[in-house]
Formats: sequence, structure tokens, C-alpha cells
Amino acid sequence: MEGGAAGVHGHRHADESLLDDEKAMLANDPGGMLRATASAGAQVRESAALAAETDLSMLIDEGRPRAVVVAGIGTAGLTGNILATVAGPRCPVPIIGHRSAGVPGWVGAADVVIAVSASGRSPEALAAADAAARRGARLVAIGNPDSELEAMAARARAPFIPVPRRAPARASLWGLTVPVLLAARAIGLVKVTEADLAETATRLDADAERCRPAADSFVNPAKALALGLAGSIPIVWGSSPLATVAARRFADTLAANARYPVMAGALGEAGRGRVGLLDGVFGGLAESSRDIFADPDEEEDSATTRLRLVVFRDGGLNPEDDADEPVAVEERRADAVQTLAERRGVRCDVLTAEGGSTLERLASLTSVPDFASLYLALAHGLDPMAVPAISEMKELSNPMPEAIQ
Repeated sequence: MEGGAAGVHGHRHADESLLDDEKAMLANDPGGMLRATASAGAQVRESAALAAETDLSMLIDEGRPRAVVVAGIGTAGLTGNILATVAGPRCPVPIIGHRSAGVPGWVGAADVVIAVSASGRSPEALAAADAAARRGARLVAIGNPDSELEAMAARARAPFIPVPRRAPARASLWGLTVPVLLAARAIGLVKVTEADLAETATRLDADAERCRPAADSFVNPAKALALGLAGSIPIVWGSSPLATVAARRFADTLAANARYPVMAGALGEAGRGRVGLLDGVFGGLAESSRDIFADPDEEEDSATTRLRLVVFRDGGLNPEDDADEPVAVEERRADAVQTLAERRGVRCDVLTAEGGSTLERLASLTSVPDFASLYLALAHGLDPMAVPAISEMKELSNPMPEAIQ
């Protein structure tokens, strides 16, 4: 195994054989990221039960807020996007994700602030909770029990929903998301039923079984997706607001777990300019030099890095519902970009949402990609949990102790 800088170990090319050796995979995953990701269904059930035990009457008694701010960073910040997507275009109040310290300047007593932190100590969530309390906004805090965030909520006499931290935040998406949704439900902004939660948990369980480490690459959809992306520059586009949230989640996990540079966003935005990447030096120009008779398994030895397109499609639960954009337009756009990729020889994977609720459909678009990001890391001999650059970044950016200045 090749050694990299700053203690990073792995190898440049993905090794498919590593994904068919369960013992080797688990040895390269000492932090248990595969196990944590497989717990997504259990996270839904546990966090729903913990939210049900929390007194949210303060939120209900004061009626509908002027706006809801979901404050957090990283995966915690993504919960705000998920809430806005589940609430949909008919939501009676704006839902704003805030990913920096404090809260927007206009936040006041008429608003609700949901501060989210898996560890319970992120500076962004703590600063948001403090600012909300000082301005008289209604506050809900979500995070690790017995943390600084819980203590801050107690001082503000605000509800705190405990989410025990058993894994890094990026493997705790559902544990953090469900309490945010249920807090919003308490103030009448979303319609998430117990059946929706149960079906979402069941979907996540089923996908975890399909993507289990013991399943060979040819029957494991996450391993197949990972191997298809190996050695490429992934571009992940979502056809709808829900699919775009899932696309951005996949980009986050590919970057954090597999250390792949990724571009992600809405297909509508891509059609205004970024679709031109398909014609570029990593797209059509690279593909034009591909030997169509070459063995695909030998192409990783090529010096040419190519794009790999991943399209997340939704289609919606009810095409007649009011939306920012008609479903038919989203579907035609998705068809068009797949055709463009095919004409240029750019390889494309398509994931299509399934399920009877918005929440379950989101789960169907995140579960397999979450596992794929881990398998891609493991195929390169990387530990998906250990990210030395993060520790070094914190060390270098923190102020030097006065004693050694």
C-alpha cells in the first residue's frame, strides 16, 4: 500500500478485489463507518422516539412563526435543506438554512431557530443558540446529550432533543434530520406521519441489506456505483429540489469519505452553463480519444481522467401538485442531459426516487450513494473515517497558545 503525505495511506487506482474481501474491508474501516451507515433506519426510529419524549409545547403555544432558521454546519446544515424540501413550495413561512456563526440580522422574537450539532459543541450551532436566546426567538436545540449545546438550551429554557453521537456527523444524517422535521411538525410546517417515518426506516433497512459488505459487487448496487465512479471526476445533478438535496449529499460524502472532487447541483442550473462540461477536456474531448475496443477494466491505467455523470431523478409524488417547476419540465430536462452525455460518450448513472412519501423518496436517493462513497474509499485503500487534513486544518487555524507565541 502506498504511503501519502501527512500519514495518508492508500493507492491511486481503485482495486475491485478489495470490495469482494469482506474481512479486508472491515479491517480498513476500523472506525465502523459501514456499520454506522447501515444504522440509518435505526437512527430514524431512535430519534423519533427521543423527539416524542421532548416537550415542544413552547413552540406550539406561540403559534406560527414568521420564519424558521436551521443553524448548523456540514451534515447538520443539510438538515435545513431537507426540511425546506419536505415542507415544499406550499410551506406558509420561509425556511432558511444558516451555515455560519450566529443568526441572520433580522431574526427576532417572531422567529424560530433550530440549532443542530451532532457533537453538541460546533461553534456555529452554539453561536446561533446564544443569538436566538438573546434576541428572544424561540429556540430548539438538537445534538449530543450532556453537551454544551444542551446546557445552553437549559439556560434559555428551550427544548433540547438529544441525539446520542455514535459516529461522525456525516454518518448521522437521519439521526439529526428526524428531530428537525418533528420540531417543524410541532409548529404546523410539515406533514410527516408516523407511517412516513416507519416506511422510511424500512426503506433504509432494506437498502442497507442490499448494500451489505458481504454482497458481491455484481449484486451490490453501492459497490457497482463506486466502481463506476472510480478514477473519474463525478458530476452529480438532481432533476428536482428533492433530488438536488440528495445530489449535494452524495457530493459531500464522496468528498469526505473517498476524497474525490465533485461538482453537484440542480439540473436546471446546470442547463444554463455547466452542462458545457460535457463538451470539455474531461468530457467529450477526453471520450473522443477512448479506444472503444479497449477492456474497460484496463482503462484505469490511462492517464486521461474523465467525467462521470450521475443523475438523480425524482418525478414527484403527485405531478398535479403546485411546485416551483412542473414535473414534466424536470423530466424532459433529465432525459435531455442523459441524451447529451450519451452523444458525447460520457458515462452516466441514473438513480430514480421511489416511495410513497417525500421522506421515503429522499431516503431512496441517499442510502445507496452513502454506501457507494464508503466502498469507493475502501477500494482505494482509504479509511473512510480518518481524514488527517481535517485535524491539520483545525490545528493550523486555531490560535496559538499565548505561552508559545
